[in-house]
Amino acid sequence: MLQVVLEEETTIYLGPCIIQMFFFCVSETVECFILTVMSYDRYLAICDPLRYNSIMSSRLQYHLMFWSWFTGSMTSIYLAAQIYLLQYCGSNVIDHFFCDTVALLELSCLTNYIVKVEDLIISVTVTLFPFVFICLTYICIFSTVFRRSTHTGRRKAFSTCTSHLIVVSIFFGSLLSVYGAPSSVYSANLNKSLSLLYTFFTPLFNPIIYSFRSQEIRSALRKIMNRFQN
Repeated sequence: MLQVVLEEETTIYLGPCIIQMFFFCVSETVECFILTVMSYDRYLAICDPLRYNSIMSSRLQYHLMFWSWFTGSMTSIYLAAQIYLLQYCGSNVIDHFFCDTVALLELSCLTNYIVKVEDLIISVTVTLFPFVFICLTYICIFSTVFRRSTHTGRRKAFSTCTSHLIVVSIFFGSLLSVYGAPSSVYSANLNKSLSLLYTFFTPLFNPIIYSFRSQEIRSALRKIMNRFQN
């Protein structure tokens, strides 16, 4: 992918292209599930704090992480196998900076509606359903915070959720814009620009966004900024 971005034009064989698509699907699918698990964790911590330790045990944490990775991997293997078995002929130019599922489906000789429907179902399942679940958990969280918490409690609760909300907004916003809207809505260049948000910017800024909650890191940043000002 970096080679395509740097050189603007390069050649990739079908096998490596499918492998690239597989790792992309795994990373994005698992990210959807992990963000969903994180929203459930925050829901328990704020809405049911007395039972948090008994519910969110180490056993449940391991199960949630395992099933997130397992489901994401199996879904991606199935989708990659289906796309690999398609017949490709005619134009072999992928109008994208990586091997995206939609771009590969457009290169297929046959109009395979079954694979397209399966791709749509998988996309909706791993993006829309987790996003709706996250929205519902935050509705419960905000309702609980405004009903029960003091001003200090609200500030602490919002501090806990801010980082996660920023990542969810950027990641799911761009993901749903690309895969949830019809292809005629956006131009190819705009689709590629939106794809950069969840393939590059979100993974790049995730550690930075979550690190701002750390008092030590914020203190270190203040010291660095003071040095530059002096």
